[in-house]
Amino acid sequence: MRAALLSALAEGAGGDAGRRAVEELVRLLGCEAEVSARELDEAAGRSERREALRAWGDRVAQLLAGDPQVAGAVAAAMERYAPGSAAAWYRGDHADFRGGVFLREVVGVQVVIQRSGGIAAPEALASLPPRPGGYTGRDEEMAQLLRALDGSAAVLVTAVSGLGGIGKTALAVETAYLACRKGWFPGGVLFVDLHGYDEVPVTADQALQSLLRALGVPPEHIPVAADDRAVLYRSVLAERALERGAVLVLADNASSPDQVRPLLPGEGRHRVLVTSRDRLPQLGARLVPLDQLTPADARQLLDRALRIADPEDGRVADEAEAAGQLADLCGRLPLALQIAAALLAEDPGMPVAELVGELVASHDRLVHLDDGERSVRAAFELSYRRLPPEQARLLRLLALVPGPEVSSEVAAALVGADDPPLRELKGLARAHLVEWGSERGWWRLHDLVRVFGAGVVAGDGGLREEGEAARERVLASYCRWAEAADERLQWLPGMAEPERFAHRAQAMAWLDGERMGLVAAVGWAREERFALLTASLAGSLGEYLLRRRYFDDFISVMGAAREAAHQAGDQLREARASDNLGIALREAGRTEEAISAHTHAWDLFQSVGGRRDEAMASNNLGLALREAGRTEDAISAHARARDLSQAAKDRQGEAIAWTNLGLALAHAGRVEEEVEALLRALDLFGAVGDRHREAGASYNLGLALQEAGRIAEGIDACSNALKIFLEFEDWYRVGQTLHNLAFAHQFSQSLAEARTYYLQAADAYTRADAPAEATQVRTYAGLIDSLP
Repeated sequence: MRAALLSALAEGAGGDAGRRAVEELVRLLGCEAEVSARELDEAAGRSERREALRAWGDRVAQLLAGDPQVAGAVAAAMERYAPGSAAAWYRGDHADFRGGVFLREVVGVQVVIQRSGGIAAPEALASLPPRPGGYTGRDEEMAQLLRALDGSAAVLVTAVSGLGGIGKTALAVETAYLACRKGWFPGGVLFVDLHGYDEVPVTADQALQSLLRALGVPPEHIPVAADDRAVLYRSVLAERALERGAVLVLADNASSPDQVRPLLPGEGRHRVLVTSRDRLPQLGARLVPLDQLTPADARQLLDRALRIADPEDGRVADEAEAAGQLADLCGRLPLALQIAAALLAEDPGMPVAELVGELVASHDRLVHLDDGERSVRAAFELSYRRLPPEQARLLRLLALVPGPEVSSEVAAALVGADDPPLRELKGLARAHLVEWGSERGWWRLHDLVRVFGAGVVAGDGGLREEGEAARERVLASYCRWAEAADERLQWLPGMAEPERFAHRAQAMAWLDGERMGLVAAVGWAREERFALLTASLAGSLGEYLLRRRYFDDFISVMGAAREAAHQAGDQLREARASDNLGIALREAGRTEEAISAHTHAWDLFQSVGGRRDEAMASNNLGLALREAGRTEDAISAHARARDLSQAAKDRQGEAIAWTNLGLALAHAGRVEEEVEALLRALDLFGAVGDRHREAGASYNLGLALQEAGRIAEGIDACSNALKIFLEFEDWYRVGQTLHNLAFAHQFSQSLAEARTYYLQAADAYTRADAPAEATQVRTYAGLIDSLP
């Protein structure tokens, strides 16, 4: 591999600097000028001048790291001299640089080269799933896709369609890797699974939110309105096209054009590749339908799958006729072929003809994959019957879990065990009935396997009850963990320490990982058996969904919880869900609906809740009223919340009410009263130890004092807020506070201090991943520099 690098540099792939580097190495090692790259490599290996060689290697590393285009050219040249050298040296014991080429050792140093010649993309922009093992066939379809993805073609969208399990995703992923290898998408790759055929598909709005996050847009900058999200998405992609080049968007498993249309870029250099069981002609896409594999390709897939398990396994070649029959019985469907190959690999002594005989004898077939002769249910059924009882039970239960993936811990709750059923999960994975999920410790079912498993449960009364009990265990487990996470998020000094999570970051990480399952589980609220548990679960998710700004999920969760509590006659839970629903609706800009939800909650709390509950609902109602421009009504609501909190001796609730009352008074132009309210809030937050809200009150107080013309006092208040926000490493609020301090000093003609604060604010905004704000304050600092 080192010889390939030296050859690439010597031929000029690294420019004049690369040639000079080779000449320098020749002199360093005392070799003849005509020495070959291989001889030079061998001389380096024998040389005792290790420090000098390492210094030379460092200079080469700097050359490659300093210019991605040079690095890409060197990598391409290396491939010519030693095919596979650009990738084969990575062994997984270092970080995965995704689209890059990892060279384990180049004369004593490690070098990373970006294959595409572009700047290394962030992980979220190199999100293709792993290449499918044993991939074969589809040469014609792949050629069509590559022609469509080629930048010279005027094709924005290409849609791969076909039956479930036909290999759409495998073809799309394989093609995407080839296109990236050709350097067509230096801007990166975005992958999103739309789960179009699940009970609750991913909406276009949800997909846009995920894609915007993957593109580096901070959650707080993602618009709540769907149209605004789409506009921002297209704008970010257009900017990326100018800065880094074309991006490939792979939208997997779409069920309707409506899921895909908002994901289409406006910039013509980008490309979108869609997979679906439907053709989706409404998208104006290049349509590439997939049929079953050809007989030859199907047999080749079986042969490759067996030889991956055992390179010496020649049963497909030895029993060509039986292998052809097996391929036909599997409908020449890649998923079914992989399962059949797994059955053969599990039993190396089984002739292919014996498996064919068992398949012929099985007549229980998947309805949607049955054309009269060809079926995959037979393969599923046969595979299921051969499972040990524990694996068979786990497969049935996995088909019932909420969300697209399941963690090992949730699988433990599913089967009613203390420890994850890892042996059974790995056994199912070997049989291709369970797939590895997006991260280690996560698992997923192919949608057809999920349908099969659910069908097995539905067809037997005893298994139905087993499934319901398993779902109840999962829901109860979710409730316990979500409640513990919520306790940690809302913990204050003086409270008992939550047991399950030591830090807020741990609680947030767990909630992030399980979010899709948690939200889907709340959807079980319509089933009477689960109504109360889902209402309880929803109550533990509000703070998290609000902090992460998952407003779509927030609305659906609280709406389902309110309905479930209402059906169960639990007015207290109904009131709390309605109050949380109002918060979600207000954040989403649906102000009138928010007012209605908060009013409903307040009415219920007056009957069944305590004063704290009433105060909370009145406070939230005031926020919605202020958003609606009903300032006097908002002032009244916040004043009522303050009085109720005082009566309940709830100092934290009182402090929150004083804060919001102050902001409402500011809208009414009553600045002195605003200052007084915020001072009261500040004292109370300090007394109860709520440091983060204390910082927020201090920041708002600083703005109010500046508005009142009390600039020096305003600066002091913002400085106090800054200290606390720094303690919490709340970099966005740090940036806001520094920005305001800069403005206040500029207003006071303290221009040097103002410039310093602007630049510090830019650094904080950068750490908060808020590039627009960082650019804005840097511009302000530059304007100060331009003043005479």
